[in-house]
Amino acid sequence: MLALGACSNDHDDDPAVLPLPPATTARINVDVARTTHGVPHVRADDFRSLGYGLAYAYAQDNVCMFADAVLTVRGERSLFFGADARPRQRTGDEYGGGSGFMDLNNEDSDFFFKGYLDIEQLRAGYASGAREPRDLLEGYVEGYNRYLKDAGSKLPAACANTKWVRPISLDDMMLVVAEKALHASGQAFARDFVAAGRVPGAPVTLAKVAPRKIDASSLVAQLDLLNRQGFGSNALAVGRDLSANGRGLLLGNPHYPWTTTDRFYQAHLTVPGRYDAMGVIIGGVPAVVIGFNRDVAWSHTVTFANHFTTFRLALDPGDATGTTYLYDGARRTMTSKTVTVEALLPDGLIGRRTKTFYFSHQGAAYVLADPNRSNTRMLEQWLGIGTATSVRTLKDSLDKVVGLPWVNTVAADRDGNTLYADASVVPHMNADKFVNGCLLLQAALLFDGSKSSCGWGQDVGAPAGVYAPATAPWMMRTDYVGNSNDSYWLTNPKALLTGPAPLGYSPLYGRVNAEQSLRTRIGFRQVEDLLAQRNKLNLVDMQALAFSNRVYAAELVLPELLTACASASSPLMQQACTTLQAWDRRADLDSRGAVLFREFWALATAIPNKWARPFDPTDPVNTPAGVAPAAMPAMLAALRTAADKLQSLGVPFDGRLGDYQVEPRNGVRIPLHGGNGNQEGTYGSLTMRSSLTAQGYVGAHWGQSYLQTVTFDEQGPVAQAMLTYGQSVDPASPWYADQTLLYSRKSWPSLPFTQEKIKADPNYTTVTLRE
Repeated sequence: MLALGACSNDHDDDPAVLPLPPATTARINVDVARTTHGVPHVRADDFRSLGYGLAYAYAQDNVCMFADAVLTVRGERSLFFGADARPRQRTGDEYGGGSGFMDLNNEDSDFFFKGYLDIEQLRAGYASGAREPRDLLEGYVEGYNRYLKDAGSKLPAACANTKWVRPISLDDMMLVVAEKALHASGQAFARDFVAAGRVPGAPVTLAKVAPRKIDASSLVAQLDLLNRQGFGSNALAVGRDLSANGRGLLLGNPHYPWTTTDRFYQAHLTVPGRYDAMGVIIGGVPAVVIGFNRDVAWSHTVTFANHFTTFRLALDPGDATGTTYLYDGARRTMTSKTVTVEALLPDGLIGRRTKTFYFSHQGAAYVLADPNRSNTRMLEQWLGIGTATSVRTLKDSLDKVVGLPWVNTVAADRDGNTLYADASVVPHMNADKFVNGCLLLQAALLFDGSKSSCGWGQDVGAPAGVYAPATAPWMMRTDYVGNSNDSYWLTNPKALLTGPAPLGYSPLYGRVNAEQSLRTRIGFRQVEDLLAQRNKLNLVDMQALAFSNRVYAAELVLPELLTACASASSPLMQQACTTLQAWDRRADLDSRGAVLFREFWALATAIPNKWARPFDPTDPVNTPAGVAPAAMPAMLAALRTAADKLQSLGVPFDGRLGDYQVEPRNGVRIPLHGGNGNQEGTYGSLTMRSSLTAQGYVGAHWGQSYLQTVTFDEQGPVAQAMLTYGQSVDPASPWYADQTLLYSRKSWPSLPFTQEKIKADPNYTTVTLRE
């Protein structure tokens, strides 16, 4: 715990990927096949070789972006790009290397990663854990470095002939994985952490280190942006009661970055007899994080839970430096960590700045307590999920490892069982600690850190200070379960999950009896609507649900709005109302009126007391609804403002969405369907890089990324999936824009899983790497 207060291309003819001469005792021996859309199938006899082959394939497609990410976690951005610059954001066809979870200049980013992450703790964590994750990381290091050696100077244009693309170490990979764990905790507070660092030698008095006031509204805004707007995902698992084939069906639809180093990458990883999983890895992390095996398919959604708390400690008034505090009345001294950041200066010389950060078991003054800071169990957890043979054994792995940092798990198996579980790393703060005087400030999750009775608790068999998943929210069913980032409470509308009596689950897991997002509501509403038409669902139905593009906000407000529009006197309003009347109330490419409604609803959503029918906790899918009569004038004013905006930009009210929501790739504007999720109530979600201009909404930033639908037959999984932004960030790669076109057309490719189907793929190629 720590102080927050004042204390490549088509490789068929590339000799770099040809195998080395056969060796009788090869230490590394791995086959890397490629199928349609550049999906690598990595097959090895051991996990070290598996990591080696995956790293080689990933570097072929994304070496510049990954090298950039390594600079970030090493704390070396300033050394190569200068202290004041920021990580590159995507412009044109260049990759984006900036994080979606923190916005710092290079110097502050370097201080955060050098000061916040503790490589000694990470080394110790991996050393005490299972062997397979370490083998994967060690092999990944060797495979990436082998690629750099083989590629030589033939790197993509974005990083060719640069000094910052260098071999990596095992420590680097530990840091790469560790960074992913911090998205829902440490990175959200990175600016505060850096500001709390002290410059060595500067005079310090107790007055200067006195606890500063926490800006609760700022914290709430950060958490809202992180958990409700930025992160997102949908997952739906259908069981044997409702599936046409009697087996499980899974739809996975994470809404993740299109432009940063958190992009997904499709891969199929196999160690025969031990591990055989296909799906996606994230940002170079060497394990399938969302995907399927022969018996189980799973996806993740970012949880509504909070994965940290803050504490206020009592500083010892006798220590003017502010580095001693009282805990249960006893004095404790903080530990310190001094780090130096090197920065490239305008004259080409190297400057240096140093800061000292102070730590304790709970920090100093106001502190962030982050159980993911040293979470080295993620790889072991995803290997455990990938080797599960049923949702029951998958749940057993979640209970044993407790390694997921900030995601729910939704899964289905071949026997038609489904699972929802929030088995993420959540601080052990029982509900009673929210009402017994320990909680000092709800908005900041600030607890009294001066006494142990207000500290984190402990579950048997769980890591220190976090809940065991067996005591966290979960359910298994044979009809269906789903999640779209709201709390566990609404996992199935027919079985609301409230937790154990009398107080339920910890409030850190999320709210019950609370209004749900429009995206959550349309997700369940469209399932129920479809089941009302037919009793059983299949993969085609799951795909139709993923891309239904129903705009739920329009369904809720247009009946009353269009009635009120009938009395509109201005020609502009009459035209706007006529457009909305004719609109299909979807966000498809051919939808005419979607742009006008989006701009209207962006204003109207903020109108207070706008609903005629209030939220009813017994009917969370269908309420609130309707427009309150008193809110109608404000609604019409919002529509007039939106109409004025479109007219000023020259955007026709009835323009096709596909002409005004686009992803540019190599000079081609690829039309994108989909709405912006939580705001307007589409099941799928896209957040565009630009607001509306005369050219439209240009460039996807966040949103639908890897979409998979999976069921099972006697031979294994039956899967169709796409990676919306493609495998590679290199504009010269054949896999740079191919799947973006698939997404635009709503075309679902089948994934080959068995060796027979892999070799039958029309674009099959293979190489063997030995060392």
